[in-house]
Amino acid sequence: MIPALFIAHGAPLLAIEENDYTRFLGQLGKRLPRPQAIVLFSAHWVAGTEQVSEVEQYDTMYDFGGFSDALYQTKYAARGSRQIAQQIEGLLRANGVPFEVERKRGLDHGAWVVLRLLYPSGDIPVVEMSVNPRLSPEQQYKIGRSLATLRSNDVLVIGSGGTVHNLRALQWQSDEVHEWALEFDRWLETHLKQWDLDALYRYDTLAPGAALAVPLDGNDHFIPIFYAMGAADDRRRASLLHRSYRYGNLSHSVWQFG
Repeated sequence: MIPALFIAHGAPLLAIEENDYTRFLGQLGKRLPRPQAIVLFSAHWVAGTEQVSEVEQYDTMYDFGGFSDALYQTKYAARGSRQIAQQIEGLLRANGVPFEVERKRGLDHGAWVVLRLLYPSGDIPVVEMSVNPRLSPEQQYKIGRSLATLRSNDVLVIGSGGTVHNLRALQWQSDEVHEWALEFDRWLETHLKQWDLDALYRYDTLAPGAALAVPLDGNDHFIPIFYAMGAADDRRRASLLHRSYRYGNLSHSVWQFG
């Protein structure tokens, strides 16, 4: 059965950079069993009701500003899958998860930056889904869990965000990793590997450095990890595939679940 993944999408510049992390993601896409489709929960699609994309052909969204022209010329011509989207809608309905269908929105950079590095040819159908920071971690996990059976049909579920993501704390010229970021990720690693949901659901009060790693007004990047974990609830195993940092504390973590 294909695993579920949590992947840090970092800064948009990753799309045109070559470094250890981008090379790792390129190799990861070659090592994984080739999925029939990809379902991706993006930190850059926040909605109060779960959104399911039924777009036939995605436009590339440039939902950021202030970067080089080359980044705005980068395209990722992914197509959607109405069939997979409708399967998702049926699973959400069966599990009592309210949802809405979205038929116009393009792929935001939380989706296409990751997908372009994993599968540069863009020939695997994608269904993007939203996240809701106002839900409890238990509710976010439940949404992911409702989609667990998709993995039996070689559908890859990805949560795209970042375990440590605090734009106000970044130091763009720093090569030294801040200790509070390391402490938070070490705590997270311990409890993910134990599949300790009781502790993980209370990360904001239990984890060292949580207030800096996951600021209250910025938990949208952390919570995709619960959607990805939920999608692997049938096989509770967590493996850290990669972890590195940029700009002092921006984490590039990749977790495999299932």
